[in-house]
Amino acid sequence: MSPSSEPVELYGPEYKRDPYPLYAELRERGPVHRVRFPSGVCAWLVTGYEAAHRALTDPRLGKHHSRGNAAWRARASIMPEPQHSQLQVHLLHQDPPRHTALRRLITDAFAPQRVEALRPRFQAMADALLHGLPDSGGKADLVEVFAARFPFQVLAEVIGLPPEFADRFDRDWGKVVQPVGPEDPGRPAYEARLRGLQQYIADLVRHKRAERGEDLLSRLVAARDADRLGQEELDSMVFQLLVAGQEPVTHQITTALVTLLRHPTQLATLAGRPELLPPAVEELLRHDSAFELTTWRFFAEDTELYGTRIPAGDSVIVSLSAANRDDRQFPDADALHFDRTPNPHLAFGHGIHFCPGAALARIELQVALGTLLRRLPDLRLAVPEDELEWTPAALARGVGRLPVAYGGCPYAGSGANGPDAAC
Repeated sequence: MSPSSEPVELYGPEYKRDPYPLYAELRERGPVHRVRFPSGVCAWLVTGYEAAHRALTDPRLGKHHSRGNAAWRARASIMPEPQHSQLQVHLLHQDPPRHTALRRLITDAFAPQRVEALRPRFQAMADALLHGLPDSGGKADLVEVFAARFPFQVLAEVIGLPPEFADRFDRDWGKVVQPVGPEDPGRPAYEARLRGLQQYIADLVRHKRAERGEDLLSRLVAARDADRLGQEELDSMVFQLLVAGQEPVTHQITTALVTLLRHPTQLATLAGRPELLPPAVEELLRHDSAFELTTWRFFAEDTELYGTRIPAGDSVIVSLSAANRDDRQFPDADALHFDRTPNPHLAFGHGIHFCPGAALARIELQVALGTLLRRLPDLRLAVPEDELEWTPAALARGVGRLPVAYGGCPYAGSGANGPDAAC
């Protein structure tokens, strides 16, 4: 494909509702495609499992934004200055050796054994969030009452966010990762969110410096004071923890629930057999991942990628969701199989940028889904599925509201056919 080819548009309500038919078409056409995002920025999209797997470990592809060319910078949905320099030098935008040093500062906090030991605490949080709901028969927005709250409570516990700062955090700040181009009418509100979040981070760092503990946030502040971190790196890593550490899990809970509601037989099976939760979570991650696309990568010079010439500094993005539905890697890829094995999905990425919080996210999803299915029997949508509003974020999948009903209605006939279809 040449740079002059008309880009494929990766936005719009229909695309966000179900991107998989388009991904299937692109996989058939080849591994690399020119695409356009809502902000107007164009990129090169990698599809297919093998191509994605190789691209994620290609040492020629760097992630630091300084690699981006002028055409990319002109329209990329990135933060304005000074926030871009102050909040965008975290792990996702670093290359070795700096990436290696920064990652080492956080890995212990998310080590599998440590987060597994916290599972009882997470379970208590999940139970408490649903405690006020009616025991039998009711309706609720599962984003409002659970999915938007549970991951944040877990994150606060894991990183050592003080209660007063947890209470003060505005979930609206998470929208700073959604695409708002320089000419978008929503740009002023976007920049206001940025300033509010930046002030919050400054106050949090000041608090942790005065009241040190053994938690991750305290250790990061100590690393800054020992000159192991720059001030911008510290602020950026706190930013990454607060936004990337919770919003994707919120989205993944919603995508998993929507998938189960579309598959009422599997939903009933999982509700009756909670021992299936670990493999079911892996399959739900593969089937519809909240991390739909990776963040930008760049070649330092014009480079051939799977037969396509990529100009230096153009952005390359890997479609994790397209890779996870590749029949060449996953037989019957569009179907949901809880017993799928092996299941080497790419929902958490691959290579040096593999999500450091993957073990924590897996436990959160197991606890969240297990608790919801146990606590809310006969779960079903309370609105027609076409009324669900999918987030417009360019790289992520999830719904902003998930109205459900539960109790008093059999599973058979519920789900995608509409609310209370069998009642």
